[in-house]
Amino acid sequence: MSFSLSNVFFVLATILTILVALSYYGITILKRILAQNAKVNRNTILSTLRPNAEENPVLIIGFFHPYCNAGGGGERVLWTIIRIIQETYPHVVCAIYTGDVDVKKEDILQKVKARFNIVLNQDTLTFVHLKKRSLVEDKRYPRFTLLGQSLGSIFLGWEALNKLVPDMFFDTMGYAFTYPLVKYLTSCKVAAYVHYPTISSDMLNKVHERRSGFNNNEAIANSFLYSDLKLMLYSLAGTFADVIMVNSSWTKGHIDNLWSTSSKVVFPPCDTTAFSRLPIEDRANIIVSVAQFRPEKDHQLQLKALQKFLQKYAEFRTGPAAVTLVLIGSSRNESDELRVKQLKEQCKKLNIENNVIFETNAPFAKLIDWMSKAKVGIHTMWNEHFGIGIVEYMAGGVIPLAHNSGGPKMDIVVSYKGNKTGFLANDDESYASALHTIFTMSALQLQNIQINARQLAMEKFSENVFKESMLDVLESILSESRDF
Repeated sequence: MSFSLSNVFFVLATILTILVALSYYGITILKRILAQNAKVNRNTILSTLRPNAEENPVLIIGFFHPYCNAGGGGERVLWTIIRIIQETYPHVVCAIYTGDVDVKKEDILQKVKARFNIVLNQDTLTFVHLKKRSLVEDKRYPRFTLLGQSLGSIFLGWEALNKLVPDMFFDTMGYAFTYPLVKYLTSCKVAAYVHYPTISSDMLNKVHERRSGFNNNEAIANSFLYSDLKLMLYSLAGTFADVIMVNSSWTKGHIDNLWSTSSKVVFPPCDTTAFSRLPIEDRANIIVSVAQFRPEKDHQLQLKALQKFLQKYAEFRTGPAAVTLVLIGSSRNESDELRVKQLKEQCKKLNIENNVIFETNAPFAKLIDWMSKAKVGIHTMWNEHFGIGIVEYMAGGVIPLAHNSGGPKMDIVVSYKGNKTGFLANDDESYASALHTIFTMSALQLQNIQINARQLAMEKFSENVFKESMLDVLESILSESRDF
């Protein structure tokens, strides 16, 4: 799709308007607005948690996570960080900026317990509801989507600060454009846990590849301008973070290059303990896919791979050796629900509907049940930043079959003491071939891979390892305020 110059000029005009608003006078006005409400809002929120809030001040960490109730890997990181802080720093109140305005606090925490097996203390946790979350939704911007969402996050960040100015602003969803806003208008420290760079050199290379087929010079020029503009603004925004953590070696390489910084790799918390209790014997011919129903997860590739596998090896279509693919994932909104519907329709077109089961918004107990039965865990996202689900496969004795890129390739499905821990693939053909290899292995061969994978997961990606790494980074900031 080409972009007209008028659209490019519109985006530039929008950016210029924002820069003007953040000029000296604009910043002064915005600071006054925040100052008028800051103390009142803070005490009002604290009074709902503990008595005599004004006489007993506490430190507030504001977690910017507009989709905190989504139930994905990013949310597991959020809730685990909060649990760690509650256990280690009782003087800290965690406030979550969320767009889930119609969901009660108790319901969100119940879902956290059911989905992640994480129990939180309600007395030091509150929610700040954001009504303008639509500003960061992709459907709002049919063109210039990433840039539109990034600019929208600035206005959503402004709403968040108007409702509560914390002592520390912690972005756990990758909204880097909020960092300059927070630093210009408040005295907050800015911490970031980056799951995935909004823009990476890999993404830009993809754009270059697609440009090669363009014949329209104006389209090429506009595409170059748009990509360079995103890269420049994203690189600038990231420099305003005080503390930067990333979830994988792949993400670190991109973020350090883009933000001219030295981030710390803190592998995401994986519930290796619960999954490691599952027996590895007597697994059925079941493939589990644990991933939110988002387009980048590429569930379509999983369906194509299954079709290819069943076409080449018909003995696995029906009968005692029949293979079943179980798609387990959360559906956040109408777009996700539509995507699930489309995937079901694709199953029918591919003639594999009898070999596929959908488990949408399944509770933790249901996830554990399927994991205890499955032999293979499939993952198909290109350049996945990390892949918590893959680690859960490994800890649960499920053979991982992941995309040969990003975090899975660099950090997870790697050799353990010289032994194999899983399989990597690139397309439907290689996935189908790997599935055949796994389903025709001897019990002893499978067991060796299961044991190697589980040991790697336990040693490298456990919640205890995450806790130690997280506290090592946050200690310097939170310890300064221990007697706040």
